[in-house]
Amino acid sequence: MMRKKRRSSVDKGDSAAPSSTTKAKKSRTTGRQAREVAPDETNESLFVAFLREAGVTLREGGTSNEIAVDQVVFQKRIQRQLQKSPRYPGIVQEFINGLETHIEDPERFRNCLLPCVPRLPDEDSSSVSSFQESLLRMLLGIEMLQTFVINVLFEKLPEFMLNCTGDGGLNIPRVIINQLKWQDRVMDSKELAAKLMQLVSVAPVEVQRDIITSLPEILEDSQHNDVARELNSLLQENTQLTVPILDALSSLNLSSSLLTEVRGAVMAMLAAVHLEDLPVVVKFILHSVSASDANEVVCDLHKKLELEMCVLPPVLHASHSRMKSKGAAVSSATPAAGSSQDSVTLILDGIKSAVRFQKTISEAWLKAIENVEEAENHKVMDLLVLFILHSTNSNHSRRGAERVLKAKVRTGQIQEALLQKTFRDYSQVMRGYFPSILALAQSLLRSTDSCAVPFGGHMYRNSFTAFDSYCQQEVVGSLVTHVCSGVGGEVDVALELLCGLVTDKPSEMALYAVFVKGILDYMDNLTPQQIRKLFHLLSRLAFGQQQQGTHIQDDLHIVIRKQLSSTVPKYKRIGIIGAVMVVGSMGAHRPKGDSSQSGTLSQETHRQVVALLELVQSCSKSSPEAAALYYDELANLILSSTLDPKVQEWIGRNVLDDFQNDFVVDLGPDITGSFLFPARVMYNLDEDEGQGGIAVNLLPLLARDSQQHKGETWSQTEKAHKRVSPLCLSPFFRLLRLCEEKQHQGDLEEIDALLGCPLVITDMDIIEKVDSLSKAEREFLCSLLFHTINWLREVVNAFCRQKETEMKIKVMTRLQNITYLQTLLERALAGTPGYIPPLANFDGESTEGVVHSSAAPVHKTKKDGTGKKRKAPQKSLSDSVLEEGTEADETQQEQPEKEKEKEVRQGVSLVSYQPFFRELDMEVLSVLQCGLLSRSLLDSELHTKVREEVLLGPAELVFLLEDMLRKLEFSLTAAPAKRAPFLKGRADKSVGFSHLQQSSSKDIASCCVQLLPALCSHLENCHNHFQTLLSENGGMVDGPATDIQEYQLLSLAYQLLLQVVNTTFSWSGFSQPGQRSLLKKALAVLAGRLKQGGAELALEHLVKHSFEYLLNFRSTMPNLSTALCLSRLLSTVSEKGGNPAAYREQTASLARRFLSQEWVTASGEKERGNKFNEGLKTLLSIYLEHADDVLKAVEEIAGEGIPELLNAAKDDSSTTWPTLSRHTFLVFYKGMMSELEKAVRKIPAGRNSDSTEAQSEKLLTWKLAVRDFHILISLVKVFDTRLVLNVCLKYGRLFLESFLKLGMPLLDYSFKRHKEDVQSLLKTFQLSTRQLHHMCGHSKIHQDTSLTNHVPALKKSLEQFVYRVKVMLTLNNCQEAFWMGNLKNRDLKGQEILSQEGEEKEDEEEEEGEDASEPPEEQTDDEESDSEGSKKVKGEEDKDQDDDNSDESD
Repeated sequence: MMRKKRRSSVDKGDSAAPSSTTKAKKSRTTGRQAREVAPDETNESLFVAFLREAGVTLREGGTSNEIAVDQVVFQKRIQRQLQKSPRYPGIVQEFINGLETHIEDPERFRNCLLPCVPRLPDEDSSSVSSFQESLLRMLLGIEMLQTFVINVLFEKLPEFMLNCTGDGGLNIPRVIINQLKWQDRVMDSKELAAKLMQLVSVAPVEVQRDIITSLPEILEDSQHNDVARELNSLLQENTQLTVPILDALSSLNLSSSLLTEVRGAVMAMLAAVHLEDLPVVVKFILHSVSASDANEVVCDLHKKLELEMCVLPPVLHASHSRMKSKGAAVSSATPAAGSSQDSVTLILDGIKSAVRFQKTISEAWLKAIENVEEAENHKVMDLLVLFILHSTNSNHSRRGAERVLKAKVRTGQIQEALLQKTFRDYSQVMRGYFPSILALAQSLLRSTDSCAVPFGGHMYRNSFTAFDSYCQQEVVGSLVTHVCSGVGGEVDVALELLCGLVTDKPSEMALYAVFVKGILDYMDNLTPQQIRKLFHLLSRLAFGQQQQGTHIQDDLHIVIRKQLSSTVPKYKRIGIIGAVMVVGSMGAHRPKGDSSQSGTLSQETHRQVVALLELVQSCSKSSPEAAALYYDELANLILSSTLDPKVQEWIGRNVLDDFQNDFVVDLGPDITGSFLFPARVMYNLDEDEGQGGIAVNLLPLLARDSQQHKGETWSQTEKAHKRVSPLCLSPFFRLLRLCEEKQHQGDLEEIDALLGCPLVITDMDIIEKVDSLSKAEREFLCSLLFHTINWLREVVNAFCRQKETEMKIKVMTRLQNITYLQTLLERALAGTPGYIPPLANFDGESTEGVVHSSAAPVHKTKKDGTGKKRKAPQKSLSDSVLEEGTEADETQQEQPEKEKEKEVRQGVSLVSYQPFFRELDMEVLSVLQCGLLSRSLLDSELHTKVREEVLLGPAELVFLLEDMLRKLEFSLTAAPAKRAPFLKGRADKSVGFSHLQQSSSKDIASCCVQLLPALCSHLENCHNHFQTLLSENGGMVDGPATDIQEYQLLSLAYQLLLQVVNTTFSWSGFSQPGQRSLLKKALAVLAGRLKQGGAELALEHLVKHSFEYLLNFRSTMPNLSTALCLSRLLSTVSEKGGNPAAYREQTASLARRFLSQEWVTASGEKERGNKFNEGLKTLLSIYLEHADDVLKAVEEIAGEGIPELLNAAKDDSSTTWPTLSRHTFLVFYKGMMSELEKAVRKIPAGRNSDSTEAQSEKLLTWKLAVRDFHILISLVKVFDTRLVLNVCLKYGRLFLESFLKLGMPLLDYSFKRHKEDVQSLLKTFQLSTRQLHHMCGHSKIHQDTSLTNHVPALKKSLEQFVYRVKVMLTLNNCQEAFWMGNLKNRDLKGQEILSQEGEEKEDEEEEEGEDASEPPEEQTDDEESDSEGSKKVKGEEDKDQDDDNSDESD
């Protein structure tokens, strides 16, 4: 009994339904009549009989054919039957005819195409495998039948072409083609290939696709190239077949030339490929690349692959869908958008797999992106590929992607607009690369390059906006990590980003409030400004209009109350800052359009705000520092945000009353009370008001406060008495002023009496007796001066923007008061060593100990390098107080006469005391727009216009410029993300810049650009002043017409002006694309001073005119420091045009002019000292760096200037280079050695392939360099100080190493062509190496570690030189011209060193002769020898040595 077994599977690749479900097909009308001819029936019965004998039973209908034996057995049986038949070979044709007859019935044909079903006897279940091939496939495996069966199949195939799928869903053409796949052997592969390609040419597209994709599995390797050519031509004719052809080509084994040809054709048609086919095309191109042509192919692909053409924005998709079917919904565009995104994803996956497995392709992509030079040529593809490269596991790709992205961002080639476009159009694609995007954003944010940091911020912001909640959570988590890192710049940027996200996406950010709250645990590492931002951020999340963040309100209140109740000042400060920020968010003014808040604050919220303010007030009563901080923070809040009118009114009401009660007294006839110094009303500008005025009660408050400090326990216990500290005076006044400004829209009429009102202090004549005072009195006096100056600074802050002339004059007078009091303070501090001033900025750590290092008196014979020191009493400024006719008080008017009688007392610099002065606002700098008042102006105009026009005195100009420079250096030159040092210094550099930190560097730069016209006017005034002075004195600065004090002040002002302008133009932000217009505006100001209509010019022309304008100031430089500032400014401006090389000659010429100028002070003495030497060093390096030929420039100074110096008198200098004297020799020597060594490093190494001209040119350069080196080394015999020797040993070794690395290869190749030149060069160089050897000996005798440290490395290089020369001679077959001896140890004078125990050995070379056979006397044997060398040679050497010594001593 046989059991039937059905199979439901078909051959792989089929899309067939199970055979059990098939139905009988209708007979096709093929023109044949089934089984009409008897021979056919005979053939069929023979065919059936042979199969039955071999083990296959044919079935009818829907039943599969059955096989009883293994298919290999079946094939062997058929073959044996045919071969053993007496009718062989004719019977083969009969068998095939039988097959044809059998398969004429479609149902039978279908059965023959489907797998046979095993028919197993029950007792032997293992004789047949479970899976068997189809009957036709088994017949194809019989070699003698293969060709016939293939022909039969090809004849049958056209019957099914047009109706590929039968009733049962079986694709007959595909099944027929599958029969041909994976044959063990193809008898006639060429014929089969030809038939297949013929079939392709006539078949429908579906069949074409099936045949083409099957080609690699059907054909043998020998046919691959021929078929590939046909497929290549077909590809260009029919784009519908792109995917199957490329799939087939990918699997064919092609020659490299053909592959290149095919790839070229594919690349050419890239633009015409359908979007859905593009991934296959890109994959084929990248997977067919070899290492040699990867760069070229990827570069070509990079140019032609336009993803922007692939993906339409959603709006366009919607409009397209409406155009296609007006009735269709707009949402039908979504699948189209999705499918295009899917195609892009597949393209990127293809690129990803290519770069992951082929290093050359990843390198080629990096190179292709690097080679794009213009920002507009960068595409979305570039960013996506960088993300792909970063996402691979290869460290090389990851680092490369990071490097390229940073470089492109730094140069502005990849910009924010491109990033936004990528996120907008490809967010779905980019989501897959989110980890890489996050990692790159982290890296950019941590970068020390200020241009890269904002781009990292944009990546974070766009990621948060475009991606899902998981990514948003990761972004917030990463930013919180940045904040907690404690790295200054990184923390600032991360907090700024978080604040931006809270503003733009409040409801989304509220979900992650708990993450941000975690930063509260890391507040110890944050600066006050960062703590402000943090609490601003948290309070916006907790008390904003969205409700999701309210869960952190209680936590925030708990933290603030805890900090406020702390007795540790640091934590109390944090509590005050936090509380004020929370008040800002809770009490913020809501617009009336906001329905939820109805325009005003609810009673409950108002009550909470007032309660919190009262809590802070009560917690800060016990500490004046805490109270002062509270006033300052409240002032900042009022300045920076809009509070609800009710809250504003509550603050204003409390402030005004309290200030009047605490600090202001009515001006009576006398002041009661006993103080350390007699109280006196000073600096009254409103004397005409008589006795009815008011005064600031400073001295009594300070006296009371100092008494309380002495009895501190008493002040702690007496709670009822309100403690009023002078520390709170300035902060309280600032708060009062800002409240008034807010309430009266900038009008300060209510409090303008405080501008002119006097202070209750003491007569400042006491300064003259400072040495006779006790320590307590001196410290009290210093504190009084600090408080007075700080009050005046805050008054200037308040009233500097008033427009009335009278107010302006008063503000100017207050500035004069400040500068005068500062000179008094300098003298008082000089007599009070160890004094710690009262705090003026309350948001930082205690500044105790900041000034100890510089509190000792400093002799001020010369000005400080950064322009911070001034001579003590300044007649010019106090004269200007009188001559402006201002109403100063009687004592003030007596100052000039008294000062004339006094001996000028030395003071200390106030530079290190800056943290103890109140910060001036940026608005104060608007005073710079006033003109400059100088003595010459007063004399010429006879005081007539002074009352109409407010003018700025030189001392006030210097004061304002010093402050401006400090501000710019802090905000415009701050480097981001610099790591904090391990041992952090106590001084915080941001102290005194709290208000400045509220503004961005862009705002500061814009403010500077607005002030540029005023700065240029002051520059021109200084220039005119010194020009007039020179003409009056006959070209001398120290003539009788020179007012020394005014000269010094205006010199300092000149220098500060140039420094301020230079710092402005040095701002790194100008390199960002968005700030180009601001840069052009700034340059237009300078260019406009020279040529009208500068704003319309191109950047290059603006730079040119600005350079010319600044160059005009070169004739009136009062000192070297100012000259150096001008050189630096010109250098900075020249770099802004993109072609600094065009200004090299002018820069070098200017530096040379300054070096060739004699610098004399106003008193007639030559400039000298460390500051002068530092400036000279920088100026010399500018000159040598910009000179056309460094070697000639060095030779000029060393060959002309130094001999002149040697022949000059002791204190004289060189006539050609007046700045070169014995005092400055070391500066020049070190500068020349350093630049000479840099110059030789830039000489290209010699190559064998160099032309004769190139070799000659390089040889000449080296000859000049060696000659300069020899001149400089020889100078040690005259200038043999330790410092000169140190320079010589250090740079001598570096020069020698460069010569070995770059010069010796040149000599190797040049020796035969330029024998005499090489010989001469080595002979000169050998004299220098001998001198270096003598220096080594000298260093060891004197046992000077600073010198001996250089000796081992130098000796090693000297030895390498010897053997390198030997190698050169050997290469040129002249080794006989070389011999070595032991060099004796000598000192600098050439005397032999006999005291050493062991003889130091130094091998020196004997140079080459013209050839190896020349007689010894013609060789250049220059070394002294202890070996048994020729006595004649030795005698000549001794003579050379003596001549050498005598020449050098001349």
